[in-house]
Amino acid sequence: MNKIKSKYQPVGKLFVSKVLYNFVNKELLKNTKIKSKQFWYGLDKSLYYLREKNERLLQTRKDLQNSIDDWHLKNKGKKFNIKDYKKFLLKIGYLKKKCANFKIQTKNVDDEIAKVPGPQLVVPISNARYALNAANARWGSLYDALYGTDAIGSVKLDNRYNPVRGGKVIRYCRNFLDEVFPLKNGSWKKVNTLKINGNKLILKINGKNVKLKDTKQYKGYRSDRKKLKGVLLINNSLHVELIINPYAFSANNDPIGLSDLVIESAVSTIIDHEDSVAAVDAEDKILGYRNWLGLMKGDLKVKFEKLGKKYERFLNSDRNYISSKGKSIKLHGRALLLNRNVGHLMKTPAILFSDKSQIPEGILDAFITSAACLHDMGKKKNSRTGSIYIVKPKMHGPDEVAFADEIFSKVEEVLKLRRNTIKIGIMDEERRTSSNLKQCINRVKKRVVFINTGFLDRTGDEMHTSMEAGPMMKKGEMKNSDWIKAYENNNVKVGLECGFSGKAQIGKGMWAAPDKMQDMLDQKIGHPKSGANCAWTPSPTAATLHAMHYHKVNVFDVHKKIEKKIKFDIDRLLSIPIISKPTWNMDEIKNELENNCQGILGYVVRWIDSGIGCSKVPDINDIGLMEDRATLRISSQHIANWLHHNICTASQVLETLKKMAKIVDDQNKSDPKYEKMSANFDKSIAFKTACDLIFKGKDQPSGYTEPLLHTNRHLKKLNLYPVFKS
Repeated sequence: MNKIKSKYQPVGKLFVSKVLYNFVNKELLKNTKIKSKQFWYGLDKSLYYLREKNERLLQTRKDLQNSIDDWHLKNKGKKFNIKDYKKFLLKIGYLKKKCANFKIQTKNVDDEIAKVPGPQLVVPISNARYALNAANARWGSLYDALYGTDAIGSVKLDNRYNPVRGGKVIRYCRNFLDEVFPLKNGSWKKVNTLKINGNKLILKINGKNVKLKDTKQYKGYRSDRKKLKGVLLINNSLHVELIINPYAFSANNDPIGLSDLVIESAVSTIIDHEDSVAAVDAEDKILGYRNWLGLMKGDLKVKFEKLGKKYERFLNSDRNYISSKGKSIKLHGRALLLNRNVGHLMKTPAILFSDKSQIPEGILDAFITSAACLHDMGKKKNSRTGSIYIVKPKMHGPDEVAFADEIFSKVEEVLKLRRNTIKIGIMDEERRTSSNLKQCINRVKKRVVFINTGFLDRTGDEMHTSMEAGPMMKKGEMKNSDWIKAYENNNVKVGLECGFSGKAQIGKGMWAAPDKMQDMLDQKIGHPKSGANCAWTPSPTAATLHAMHYHKVNVFDVHKKIEKKIKFDIDRLLSIPIISKPTWNMDEIKNELENNCQGILGYVVRWIDSGIGCSKVPDINDIGLMEDRATLRISSQHIANWLHHNICTASQVLETLKKMAKIVDDQNKSDPKYEKMSANFDKSIAFKTACDLIFKGKDQPSGYTEPLLHTNRHLKKLNLYPVFKS
């Protein structure tokens, strides 16, 4: 009790961490119309009202999983019958009855969500510098993105400008202009006069006037003391600015002084409080909340040093131009920011109920992140429509989506916001949600703005839900399985059927290899071609490159072509990716285990020891891959499945973990603060956590990694070393 008194402030029937209590009263609510007494009273009342329903929904998850496990065990050895399986799932309430056709009714949606297809960034809120970079990634240099990556071929770079590589960049960009902004009677490669006369764009090739095929693509220009600085073009609602600076080295010998193409890139950005952060206590949560508050107030800044130079980063201002008709144009200088809260599962010690149990973390997120948005309501620098955008992950089925709606309604009530001010993004990443997606959307049809396929978490849930069905196929082969194709198609189909086109986002998942931009350019164009009007990218540079795909593909035209062609295929969606009679040899099993174990350890050691929730982790071949809890969920569930079905043994997995730990230790040897796992396996909390994720993986709720990660990160922060014998 003394510990509670020293760390917590009694507030109504709650015990609130004193650091959180002070943050809310002195920072979050300052200069808003919401008084602290009103906020805490409303939160207290809402938490007790919502608590029981939250627990019931989590219990339903367990009950359904137990029923599915029993069904598979009862039918073991029988030929899988999809009709019987669907009938069973409908009987237990896993599948819901079809609902009548409807169209979403969401109002006050920003253009970045409804009308401007483009890349979407996801960034951890715990790192202020990354968050600022992502917010500012609305505009990006195409010259820099091409020059600094393998998009135009892999070349080792140093600090000196390479004119040969620079020439490749310039040719690439001229080809891009010819493709996206074609000239009626010429090529951008040959244009040797570019100027503005009477607000009109004048282009010439050897003294002869040339024009854009579509003159409406010229939108305006920017000048300084009568010197032309930039020409603004538009295509598929995305802007491209031709930067005119004849003195720049990139414009050396360029007849029109074109030094760069700055293109509209990350139209929207998800600021993440969930899978990409490691927030396990009040202090961790406040770090994220404070950064989000700074973004909403517009005053977030960060100072840092890079290569011996000191920098200060802050939010970009809007961009000003003169239109082709001589009027002022102001374009948004930064991405529209959405906030990803945590799901319904996890609890937080930041606030305790009267019985000293922890409150649901997702409910706290909804109240705090929404309250921070009050600071943007007057300025409207983020949402011009006065909306709040919350992406809600890891929801299982329509009832859980309806519960999120109820949470948001309580927040609106306490913060005195109009109903449906808070918009919801549904992460279609759990099997029960994708099987009932239309019914999920129907429960929030007045506030939904986003559905997004999350292949990684969806695969983890696929494995865990069907754990008893049999051994899963290799992880790398999962993308070619029947269910994934149906899953990706159904997401688009249902979105279009519910009226998302021109009103809300239909999204696709992350490109996980930030160093492989040439591959991304080759492959990720498939997302807009499939009808996705946004897709996730791992960095501002990737967003700039991916933006070119949305110039080449008019997503709304795609919607018209495919709307009636895609069929909802529930049978394929529910097909289970198991191998009934595995024929893998020992080397294949060994390679699969090593790849999985290396990925698990590489991510977990940073999460536990350093509190890094998302990072580029080198895989077994030293290729940097973006890892977060979703990738961890797949790898740990995959090994847990193979263990359960005797594809491998516990001793084999443990030996593989020890072997891979040494490799991970070596990959991190340049970090002076890194603690080697292999120095003492029995005392390494990170190594223990990796083992727990696998050996206890079958028993984890929905196969989630958060409970074990949080428990062991707490131990690490407290410098407690539990007894663990490997």
